[in-house]
Amino acid sequence: MQSQDIKKQSHEDEVIIENKELSIWEAIIPVIALIVMLAYNVFIYGDDALSGSNQFILLMGGAVAAIVGFKNKVNFSQMMEEVAENIKSTAGAILILLMVGALAGTWLISGIIPTMIYYGLQILNPTIFLAASLIICSVISIATGSSWTTAATVGIALIGIGDALGISLGMTAGAVLSGAYFGDKMSPMSDTTNLAPAMAGTDLFTHIKYMAITTIPTIILTLIIFIIIGLTMDVSGQADTTVMLNDIKEAINISPWLFLVPVLVIVLIIKKTPPLIALLSGTLLGGLFALIFQPDLVAQIAGADKLDFNSAYKGIMNAMTVETSIPTTNEALVDLFKAGGMSKMLGTIWLILCAMIFGGIMDAIGALARISEFMLKMFHSVFGLFASTVFTCIGLNFTASDQYLAIVVPGKMYAKAFKDKGLAPENLSRTLEDAGTVTSVLIPWNTCGAYHSGVLGVSVFDYAFYAFFNWMSPFTTLLFAALNIKIKQLVKKDPIVATK
Repeated sequence: MQSQDIKKQSHEDEVIIENKELSIWEAIIPVIALIVMLAYNVFIYGDDALSGSNQFILLMGGAVAAIVGFKNKVNFSQMMEEVAENIKSTAGAILILLMVGALAGTWLISGIIPTMIYYGLQILNPTIFLAASLIICSVISIATGSSWTTAATVGIALIGIGDALGISLGMTAGAVLSGAYFGDKMSPMSDTTNLAPAMAGTDLFTHIKYMAITTIPTIILTLIIFIIIGLTMDVSGQADTTVMLNDIKEAINISPWLFLVPVLVIVLIIKKTPPLIALLSGTLLGGLFALIFQPDLVAQIAGADKLDFNSAYKGIMNAMTVETSIPTTNEALVDLFKAGGMSKMLGTIWLILCAMIFGGIMDAIGALARISEFMLKMFHSVFGLFASTVFTCIGLNFTASDQYLAIVVPGKMYAKAFKDKGLAPENLSRTLEDAGTVTSVLIPWNTCGAYHSGVLGVSVFDYAFYAFFNWMSPFTTLLFAALNIKIKQLVKKDPIVATK
């Protein structure tokens, strides 16, 4: 995920709130209520559920949790303090979301995204497109350490190319996110990759090396699946490529010089520039390149006859903040040539805030700790311990709506249990990543699911099945545990023999 050292440190120091008076049944009442309400809401609204109704359902789930808290002597101010801390922890994510919206706008009107689509259509044919998208996003994410930045830059372009080729948006998003989370998981620059070993009690490179045992087979299997899909897929968009290429050139000025902007953004992130600064730089450069390469379009967006200082300012500002589009007569390009600016991200931000309210109240009443404690007591075998950790991570992604909490809480709760079973701490750190890091993107109201759905413009329900790497990873770690493959034991130190 995005690199935020301050946020990571705050989670490392976080105190897990326990409430001895809370029973397990009381702890899961808000979860059951949330599931029932969300299921009914999705049944009624379908894909439109994320437009606002699901956000209110999360608040209703928080209200149920608050009632349980009141019954167990947790006062309202305690709940609000925890909610405030949760919302505070998402400040960086919200700012990045807004900046991604602005970046998408200036990259559209400057011709950066259309240029990526133009050249991508010539290089990436439908047969290899999904597999190539997986590999490209894996490389970028390893280099940057950020699935969020990968999706916001190369991911947006690949979604456009895939749409132009007639490939399902869900399939393309699944390939993008599979690659993005593989790289995020394996990169030493990723904050989750640093957080997991810190919680488990091992070091970074031991963690990465041990994690490769389950991660490499999973990404290879994912690649094979996308290759098979590409070979068997019947795509109607392939025949229209020539016409579409001509229509793109007619609508906007295409130039390979426009690639300088995304390359510079990636270089900044590799140089460990904070993502927010890198995205802001990309946004401003996109605006500058729009004035250089597309002056007439900028004036048109501003509603002016010619480009001057005022119309330049208004055109670029509109691209950053509100919906803008490039005029085209090709119906297939209409959606590709449209960007929502910062305003498009407001729905996603609304979802994140409501999710943080539910997660904050659940934490404040001690429900998260109680559920984790119950899961720990359910299993006594080594496999059971791994299974308990996996289910707890996924459950916390679902209930706490935060990827970091899905690593921190189980990491703190299960560290002693792994040690008592004679298991090396890297077993725990690997499981935290296999189940906590990668599954966050599969839940619509989780910060990661909300972010990627908003950035890529694809519903979580549409891409979840095709994010093969993300949902296969927990099964892989459980399979290795069940078969006792590469389950490292604690090294017992030999007693020191005294010598004269």
